[in-house]
Amino acid sequence: MTDAPRSSPQEQAEILMQALPHMLRYDDATVVVKYGGHAMGDEATAREFARDMVLLEQSGVNPVVVHGGGPQIGAMLKKLGIESRFSGGLRVTDKATMEIAEMVLAGSINKEIVGKINAQGGRAIGLCGKDGNMVIARKVSRAGGEADFGDVVDLGYVGEPDKVDTTVLEQVLGRELIPVLAPIAQGGDGETYNINADTFAGAIAGALAAKRLLFLTDVPGVLDKDKKLIKQLKVGDVHGLIADGTITGGMIPKVETCIYAIEKGVEGVVILDGQIPHAVLIELLTDYGAGTLITR
Repeated sequence: MTDAPRSSPQEQAEILMQALPHMLRYDDATVVVKYGGHAMGDEATAREFARDMVLLEQSGVNPVVVHGGGPQIGAMLKKLGIESRFSGGLRVTDKATMEIAEMVLAGSINKEIVGKINAQGGRAIGLCGKDGNMVIARKVSRAGGEADFGDVVDLGYVGEPDKVDTTVLEQVLGRELIPVLAPIAQGGDGETYNINADTFAGAIAGALAAKRLLFLTDVPGVLDKDKKLIKQLKVGDVHGLIADGTITGGMIPKVETCIYAIEKGVEGVVILDGQIPHAVLIELLTDYGAGTLITR
């Protein structure tokens, strides 16, 4: 068995020359990465993601990982024989479901990601919105569909960020630690709420005035009507693309969260395919980029 071909010293130097300006640009900058979907489920991709987070931290970047876990919650509910209830087409999170969601998100998934980062030589620390009152949630409801016009759907223990306190994160960042955050938070009423991971990541990134917020998805980014990747967009462009039907379906709430994060103070938000090996490094440390960058 022969060894894999190694790049020449000249090729290695060219790679470093391309990466160095980007590394300097992100030196001591905060980068929030929302991690989920297929990228989280594949073992090899998960290891590569963990290695990339360690490399970023060792390069002087302050990475913050926010993760979801909807499919894992659904699998655990099924395993325990707890049926999901829907109202107006939306999942209702009752007390039993909330307890499972917290166990899966702040427990098994969070510690699995922490373990993978630590196995790659990093020092990750698992947290959720409850820790240090990092995020205070407020209960949300959603308007019903056309058949329920005028009605409001009670989604149970589903929340959204009301206040963000970065004290705990400020104690962690810059100290060779990588925070891994589960989107669970306590409300002012003392109840525990499950928060959409994209929204949670946007609120955290805004509060930290992050240089970049990266959404790892299972699509290349925002596509034009010919299904070609749009490399860069301004917030105003996004509104136009929604209006003319270019941006549709599940991409609409994704780009709306991007706009929310930018309005909260994030310099730029990127939607990219987390299934691409080293997508985060390609986006941050090369001239090519790996998705759609949205800025003010």
